[in-house]
Amino acid sequence: MFKLALFKLREQLDLNGPILGVNAFHGDSAACLVIDGELAAAAEEERFRRVKHWAGFPSEAIRYCLAHAGLRLAGVSDVAVNSDPRASLGAKIAYTLRTRPSLGLLWQSLRNKKARTSIASHLAVIDNSVFSGQVHAIEHHLAHLASAFSASGEAAATCVSVDGFGDFASAAWGYWTHSDWPVEGRIRFPHSLGIFYQAMTQYLGFWQYGDEFKVMGLAGYGAGEAQASTVNSHLADMVTTHTDGAFSLNLNYFRHHKERVAYAWDGGVPQVGRLFSERLELQLGPARHGEEPIEARHKAIAFATQHLYETAFFHLLRALQARHLSKTVVLAGGCAMNSLANGKITTQTPFERVYVQPAAGDAGGAIGAAFAVLKRKGQSMKASTMTHAYYGPQAAPSEVVDTLAEHGAELRARGMHLKHFAEEAALVTDTAAAIASGQVVGWFQGRMEWGPRALGNRSILADPRREDIRELLNRKIKLREPFRPFAPSILEEHVGAWFERAQPVPFMTQVLPVLAQRRAQIPAVTHVDGTGRLQTVSRESNARFYALIEAFATITGIPMVLNTSFNENEPIVRTPKEALACFLRTDMDRVVLGDWCVYRLPVRPDEPRRK
Repeated sequence: MFKLALFKLREQLDLNGPILGVNAFHGDSAACLVIDGELAAAAEEERFRRVKHWAGFPSEAIRYCLAHAGLRLAGVSDVAVNSDPRASLGAKIAYTLRTRPSLGLLWQSLRNKKARTSIASHLAVIDNSVFSGQVHAIEHHLAHLASAFSASGEAAATCVSVDGFGDFASAAWGYWTHSDWPVEGRIRFPHSLGIFYQAMTQYLGFWQYGDEFKVMGLAGYGAGEAQASTVNSHLADMVTTHTDGAFSLNLNYFRHHKERVAYAWDGGVPQVGRLFSERLELQLGPARHGEEPIEARHKAIAFATQHLYETAFFHLLRALQARHLSKTVVLAGGCAMNSLANGKITTQTPFERVYVQPAAGDAGGAIGAAFAVLKRKGQSMKASTMTHAYYGPQAAPSEVVDTLAEHGAELRARGMHLKHFAEEAALVTDTAAAIASGQVVGWFQGRMEWGPRALGNRSILADPRREDIRELLNRKIKLREPFRPFAPSILEEHVGAWFERAQPVPFMTQVLPVLAQRRAQIPAVTHVDGTGRLQTVSRESNARFYALIEAFATITGIPMVLNTSFNENEPIVRTPKEALACFLRTDMDRVVLGDWCVYRLPVRPDEPRRK
C-alpha cells in the first residue's frame, strides 16, 4: 500500500515532465522529445550512424534530443516505446495453435520480444544520470494512429494505419476526437498490404529495406505496356477485399506466415528474407535478379502492383468514410508513404482532406508513442498542426566556419572558391541565379528534416526547366536508377496554377497531376505519367527556402525548384562536414552552408563535365 501511494505521488509530480519517444529494434530507429505537450526534437538514428534505415536502439538520436533541450536522462519523466509485446496475445496464441508455424519462426518472434523488453538496460548507457521514470509499451498501431492525429491539428478525423506488421497486426483504424482515441478495427497477421508490396518489390529485384518507392517510380512507366492488363489479371487473386472494407492475402503466394523469413533488426542495416513463394514465379515468370535489365514486363508488374494496392487501400477508406461520414482522413504506417495512392484519395474516395505527417513510417511511431503516453497521463496536448519537419540538429555558424577552415587547403588545391554573404537577400539571389543558369546546388540550412524527405534544409536543388537534369543527377550525383523521378518544391500560393488540385502538401507525401499545359515547362520534375511528388513551401514554415524559390521565380517566372535529398547513396547529410564531403565527391557545382558558399568555376561549353 505504501509503495502504491509513493508511485501515485511520483506520477502526479511528474505529470508535466518531458516524455522521450522511441522506435527501437526495427528499421528506421528513431527518437523524439515532447515537452509541455509539444514536440521539441526528433531525429532518425540513421543520420548519426550513416547507415540507411538503421535498426537497433536509437542511442545517438536520444542523446541529440536530450542535448537539444539541455536535459539529462534523469530529467525525463517517461519513455514511450512504439511496441507492446503483450498486445494481441490471444490472437497470437490462437494463430499458433491453428497453424503450427515452424520452430524457427517462433524462435525469431521470441528473440524480437526479448529485445523490445530490454529498453531499460539500453537507457542505462545514454549518460551518467539515472532514469527513474516509467517505460511505457505502446501498441504499434496505436502509436502510428497517435502520430497522425496528434500532428494533424484536427479536432476529429478518421485515423488509419497501414504497414507491414507490428504487434501482430498490419492495419488499424478508428474515428478519433481529442477526448476519445478508439481502435475500432484491425487486420491481423498474416494479412498485410505492406507485405504484399514488399514481396512484389523483392520480386522486381529491389531487395534493400525501404525500396518500395522504387516500384512506385517504375509504376509510371508500366501503364502503357501491352502486358499491363494481362499482369493485372494474374495478380488479381493475390489480395481480396471484403464487404466490411477489410482485405486478405492469398497466402499461397507468400512465405512469412508459415516459414522462417530471415529478419535482422539489431544494430545495422535492416534485412528481410524472401517473402514471396515459388507460386508467384510460376504465375509471373522468373523474378528479376541483381543487375538484370528492367524489361517491359517488369514495368507492367510494377504498375499492376500499385494498382492492386490502391484497389484494396481505397476500398478500406471508402468503407471507413461511409461508417463515420468524416471529411478528413489522417494516415500513418509505412504504407502511408505511398505518395501515388495518397494523391488520389480525394478523387477516389469521399474524403476531402488528407493529412500525412512527415515521418509516417516506423520512425514516426516514436512521436505517436510519446503522445499516447501524454494522453494516458491526462496531460494537455497542443492542438496545432505540424506544418514543418525541422526538428533535427542544427549546425552553429562556428561549425560551418570550422569545417571550411579544416578543409581549406584541400578546397584551394581543388580550385574551389569561397564566398560569404552578410545579407540573406544577397545569398538567395546569388543562389537562385546559379540554379537558373543550370548549376546544381547543395543547400544546407537550419535544422535537419524529420522523416525521409529533404524539404529545403538538406537538399540538392536544380532548375526544373532542364530536360537533361534528371539523367545528370541520377548518373553523376545520386548514383541511382535512371527511372527515378525528382520532386518540385513550389510556393504554396502557386500550386493551383501548376497542378490539377490546389492543396497543401508540405511533406512530399502526395503525387498530383501536373496541368497538361504546364508539363513541357517543367520536364525535370514531371514524371512520365504527367505527375509530380510536390512539396508546397510557405513563408511561415521555411522563410529562407521560400525566399530562394521566390528569387528563382523572379528570374525565370517558374515558382518552383527541383528538390532532391542531399546525399549520395547514404542517409541524408546531417553536418556541414558531411555536406561538404558529398559535394566534393559528386558533380555538384556549388554548396551553400548557412551563409557560406563553396563553388567551382562554371565549365566552359567546350569542356567536358567533371568525371
